[in-house]
Formats: sequence, C-alpha cells, structure tokens
Amino acid sequence: MKWNLRWVAARRDIWRPTQLQAAFGEVGFTPSLSKVAALWSNKPVTVRLEDLDKICAALGCTVADLLEAEPQQYELGQDTPGQRAAGARRGTDTVRPVPRRSGGGAPRRGLPPN
Repeated sequence: MKWNLRWVAARRDIWRPTQLQAAFGEVGFTPSLSKVAALWSNKPVTVRLEDLDKICAALGCTVADLLEAEPQQYELGQDTPGQRAAGARRGTDTVRPVPRRSGGGAPRRGLPPN
C-alpha cells in the first residue's frame, strides 16, 4: 500500500506536521505531535480505523485518497525473491508435511473409543 498523507495534506495547503495537528484538532482528533510527525514521515504499519476516519474528516478526503494499492509484480502462486514457505526446498512448489517417527518401535495410539 502507498501512503499518500502528504499529498492529500498538500491539497489543503498543509505543509508541516504542526499544521496537520491543528487540522486534526478541528475535528476533535488530538494525537501527540510525535504521532502526527510519524504519520507524516513514514508509511504507518498500523492505523486504527477510528483514527483513519478522523484523518479523512480533518482533510476532507476518503480512505481511497490516503491509501493506494500497489499491485505486486509477481504472479499469484509464485514466491517472491528471497521468500519461501517454511520448510520448502528450492524448486518445489508445495510443502509436504513429514510424519514424525515414533521412537522405540512402539505402536501409535489412536483416539480413545467413544
């Protein structure tokens, strides 16, 4: 996802985190200046839906203005470079579970009778 907070704020002639904090205050949203600066500077890892709603109210925008999907350049079903499912071997498409071996040759116990 692409975070477009600065672009949306610029459309309202907001150029600094302190100005953004003042706009938030107009709608009753009072985050700390450090939180506003973090939203301004970086793409957030998480945003509460309630906060997202207040941000949109303060800036007169929609969620679609703030968040823009960036489609992956990889096809579905293919691993991204450097990523594989846990336990997958290179060149294999699926991960198959391997049963545990019971120690000492003891028979495996099944489920108890009903």
